Amino acid sequence: MKILVCISNVPDTTSKITFTNDNTVFNSQGIQYIINPYDEIALAKAVELAEGGKGTVTVINVGDSSTEPTIRKALAIGADDAVRVNANARDAWFVANQIANYAKNNSFDLILTGRESIDYNGAQVAALLGELLNLPSVSIAKKLIIEGSEATIDREIEGGKEVLTVNLPVVVGTAEGVAEPKIPNMRGIMSARTKPLQVIEPIEVSVLSSISKFETPAARGTVKLVDEVDQLVQLLHSEAKVI
Repeated sequence: MKILVCISNVPDTTSKITFTNDNTVFNSQGIQYIINPYDEIALAKAVELAEGGKGTVTVINVGDSSTEPTIRKALAIGADDAVRVNANARDAWFVANQIANYAKNNSFDLILTGRESIDYNGAQVAALLGELLNLPSVSIAKKLIIEGSEATIDREIEGGKEVLTVNLPVVVGTAEGVAEPKIPNMRGIMSARTKPLQVIEPIEVSVLSSISKFETPAARGTVKLVDEVDQLVQLLHSEAKVI
């Protein structure tokens, strides 16, 4: 089985996020980057499925050379080889087109992504890949079982779960529960240095969206303690504006 895992390079959740140029550009100075946690779940599942010679795992990332430490970590976790599309990941549409272009020329049985990236939380790439590759696409997968040429997927829906059975190849956006993220051991770290990392140039993709400005959430206000229900109702109406 040939498995492609799409990974993104995201700021560590403990990083202090700031913006420059009148809040139009993300400030990457001093930021520690990691594999997107949901993508790490996808990678752990791929490595699990390929264990014992049952398959191969390729990771793909759209990003400049600064993302290579993240890619090498994915190789240390257990991926066999890696591909980096040499371009800044400007939006989900651009990223999905780059990955789809590579996937079209390399027949994969299974394409895994995280449910979303923790920086933009768009949850678009898996669905876009399915459309671009004319493949079934299942998002927010909580469980994935592969038996022969068939995948059984439990996915989260509002108020419960949905169980789907689909023939391979398929695109799956993974969430918590699919697999436990793996920590690379010393052997994996050493072998990652010599595993192949192919750099390819991007294809032209039409620009459909752009970022005009970033905004940070409003700071939390002070807590008000009230003794009477009438006062609480009045505050919810006049200040919180929720009733």
